[in-house]
Amino acid sequence: MPYEKLDISTPKPVLSWANHALGGQETQMAKNVASLPFVFKHVALMPDVHLGKGALVGSVVATTDAIIPAAVGVDVGCGMGAIKTPFTAKQLEGKLKKIRLDIEADIPVGFNQNKVVEKSVTNWQGWAEFKDLHPGVQHLESKAMNQMGSLGGGNHFLEVCIDSEDQVWLMLHSGSRNIGNMLAQNHISTAKELAKLADTRLPDADLAYFVAGTPEFAAYWHDLQWAQNYARFNRDVMMARFKRIVEKHLAGGKPTKPSLSVNCHHNYAEKEVHFGESVYVTRKGAVRAREEDYGIIPGSMGAKSFIVKGKGNVDSYCSCSHGAGRLMSRNKAKLNFTLDDLVEQTKGVECRKDEGVLDEIPGAYKSIDTVMSNQADLVEVVATLKQVVCVKG
Repeated sequence: MPYEKLDISTPKPVLSWANHALGGQETQMAKNVASLPFVFKHVALMPDVHLGKGALVGSVVATTDAIIPAAVGVDVGCGMGAIKTPFTAKQLEGKLKKIRLDIEADIPVGFNQNKVVEKSVTNWQGWAEFKDLHPGVQHLESKAMNQMGSLGGGNHFLEVCIDSEDQVWLMLHSGSRNIGNMLAQNHISTAKELAKLADTRLPDADLAYFVAGTPEFAAYWHDLQWAQNYARFNRDVMMARFKRIVEKHLAGGKPTKPSLSVNCHHNYAEKEVHFGESVYVTRKGAVRAREEDYGIIPGSMGAKSFIVKGKGNVDSYCSCSHGAGRLMSRNKAKLNFTLDDLVEQTKGVECRKDEGVLDEIPGAYKSIDTVMSNQADLVEVVATLKQVVCVKG
């Protein structure tokens, strides 16, 4: 659907691709961001938009000479990876549980980390720059190295999926782990301190920002790019391990070549050109969707997911949604659903079905079909996937 211009009084307009009215808190959050003096042209809200911290999750904010670290968020570089394998659905028969158990044994989830650091991790060129990161994370180099190639918790996941042509895909969702979180928290604290010292009037303390040309901006931008690179490589390391597990069961351990590989961020900031001007674009729960850009839009653990190609819609700053978006909070999901509901809603998916993942029940998320129909002007669907194995963080 084309965007709707929200009927709110702000210096810069807010364009929304969501087919639902925003709640009171969501509207205020949109107004807060659109009122900042350095926001460029307009704010774009994706169809999966929902409450976040400082800025809405599912918002794209372009700025001219400033960056808001809390708008980028603490899971810096969080995003998706997917590969299309040469395997077919038939080859998976009778092997799903074994594959799931091997994934859980080989890829650390939650707060866990790798016991052995593999060669590809120690060889990553980003370690040479670690000494230049914020002083507050210098004690975390060993932990960052051990966590490279691990999933994390919350809504992060690894999935074996089948597309509409019975081809097997591997898909995962993860970010920059503890190191990205700690870098973000250190810089957010600095931004808030600066706002306090300068007596800057902000509609929300979480919208404290750095001004381009200052040492604080330069330090944050450097660390942000490093964490985004860490997140991307973290997904690569995991995907290589994930692929080897599946090849063990379906190809006798023989390496195979994917026919398509996608690796995209959906919590990040980059410098881009829009409407003829160079601006800083923060995508908080949104995927870049320039023409020919491939992206991944996952549904919940019981729904469909989509591989997409961007249409380069200029009004969305060439962006699209990053998923279905939560319909209810984690606590609300636990109060509203039972384990029986979880079993029913994840029928046909080889996954955990216990209290530990109840907050990730499909019913806690918006309809992915509705989200996709609302962004037909932003992306075209390349493949429709349905998961058969899901490992949650």
